[in-house]
Amino acid sequence: MTFALGALVLSVSMGALSYFTTRHFLVSDQENQAVHDAFVNATFVSQRVRDGTKIIPVLTDADKGTPHSHSLLDRRGIWYERSFSVTQRAIPSSLRVLVSRGTPASQTYTYKGTPQIAVGVPIPHAVYYEVFNLSDLAHTLRVLALALFAAGVITTVFGAALGRWASGRSLRPLTGVSRAAVAIAGGELGTRLVATAGDPDLAALSLSFNRMVDQLQERIEREARFTSDVSHELRSPLTTLAASLGVLEAQSDSLAPSGRRALELLTADVRRFQRMVGDLLEISRSDTGSADVSLEEVDPGELVRRAVLAAHRSLPVGTPPPPVEVDPAVSGTRLWVDKRRFERVMSNLLENASLYGGGATAVRVELGTPFDGHPRAVRVTVEDSGPGLPPTERARVFERFYRGHAAFKRGAGTGTGLGLALVAEHVRLHGGRVWADEAAGGGARFSIELPGDLSDADDDEWLAHGNSAP
Repeated sequence: MTFALGALVLSVSMGALSYFTTRHFLVSDQENQAVHDAFVNATFVSQRVRDGTKIIPVLTDADKGTPHSHSLLDRRGIWYERSFSVTQRAIPSSLRVLVSRGTPASQTYTYKGTPQIAVGVPIPHAVYYEVFNLSDLAHTLRVLALALFAAGVITTVFGAALGRWASGRSLRPLTGVSRAAVAIAGGELGTRLVATAGDPDLAALSLSFNRMVDQLQERIEREARFTSDVSHELRSPLTTLAASLGVLEAQSDSLAPSGRRALELLTADVRRFQRMVGDLLEISRSDTGSADVSLEEVDPGELVRRAVLAAHRSLPVGTPPPPVEVDPAVSGTRLWVDKRRFERVMSNLLENASLYGGGATAVRVELGTPFDGHPRAVRVTVEDSGPGLPPTERARVFERFYRGHAAFKRGAGTGTGLGLALVAEHVRLHGGRVWADEAAGGGARFSIELPGDLSDADDDEWLAHGNSAP
């Protein structure tokens, strides 16, 4: 666009300069020639009239030497006109007034849509006028303007083409860098740039970029190994500590009230610590690519009902189970999921709703929007009656150790900040997607979509309508 705009400005500037300069010189030259011819013809007419020759033949003889001109003579108010097409009406009144005072003058104007030059010359006892037709000059100027306009268009198009070629050639290497950066941001840390021979600048850029990615990959892997190692090392003492607490809990009746209260607090923190270490281990396996996924073909409605029932057992005593609503349209869809991971997803979502949203109010199973080439998708939503999530937090709640504003309010639960991050990891391992938004009646709504396939019965119907097999 910059090249095209530059070419346009340049062509318009040069075209305008060329046109107006040429027009000025052509018109000036035509005016000078017309004045010269008019004075010559005026002298000729004056001599012949003084010799007694008839006026009309004299005017005809005068016009023979100057094509595209018409002579007229005003002799004491009597007009002599050689042609009916050019009469005294063709002479501008302002020019007649000026010449009648004894001053030779000329004027350029338009008569009947045609540009003209009229020259008036006082002679003895009369005034001689000559009108020159400038249609040829006007045609020449129109052709010149058209030629300059066409040259401007061609220059602009050529400038745009040149700019596109030059910018494309300059930015083509950066396109590869951009694609590699997007791939790395998406988790493909093995992406590298290939240096192009003959381009030392690009080779240096590729080398620096690849070195940066190597260091980034090494650091991420080192941190993942560190998290995994620490989590593994913590499991043994935590197991011993939990077993010791179990012994103390069995003898809690013999403890003083203050001791029992301290034991309850210690037990709650140890269990929370165990949960966090387990979550860290799960996340570290995903980071290192060692997470194992055992997929099974399941019915979506039955899967969600069982997962909600299993997750409800881990919620605080007295928490009512949320109703599960299954859309009948989902019955023709099958899912391939890891049941253990899906139950963990539902457990974390229900626990999150219990801690920060006053408990889940509804769990819905319905058809989602197909993606990644799958003919169907299943959407599972969990809604709560809490304060909801501000738009700025709806994407960040799936980050590790991020805890939204509701986590710091009085009466809120004591989550670890890893539950929703694990939800995102498990859903990603299933090739699905997860997001948070606002429920229809207020509160937060967490939605996950998993790619699904048609059941065997629907496969037949699908093929019967001329579709390809999924």
